[in-house]
Amino acid sequence: MSAVPIEPVTAERVEFAPYGDFESDCPARMGVDIFGNSWLPVIVYLLRDGPMRPGELRTAIGGISQKMLTQTLRRMERMTLVRRRRYAEAPPRVEYELTAAGADLLVPIYALGDWVDKHGRAVNEALAGADNQAD
Repeated sequence: MSAVPIEPVTAERVEFAPYGDFESDCPARMGVDIFGNSWLPVIVYLLRDGPMRPGELRTAIGGISQKMLTQTLRRMERMTLVRRRRYAEAPPRVEYELTAAGADLLVPIYALGDWVDKHGRAVNEALAGADNQAD
């Protein structure tokens, strides 16, 4: 039986300029790197409705250390995915909000959520079955 290529339902295929095999500057690697950071997509998703303070983000996420949250927010700011807004108040107040580039990440995040909704249970069941067979 020959394999039939399957095209994604809602995403458009993007063709990149030719790069060498797995070159470090290939744009696709940056995309993989963004989603390889387990907290970055979570933070983008939480900021979808507007600015939030770091404490609000940490409470909403649960399980993230203050250090990891700070590192991730700083990295996102350097990547121009979020904008940090500091208010001259006492005590000082800081909020983070998505930039246009950060908001555009919601498209693949929603697509991934849709995929998990459709296929996540089957994948988990298959993994559980494989784990049971390994014992």
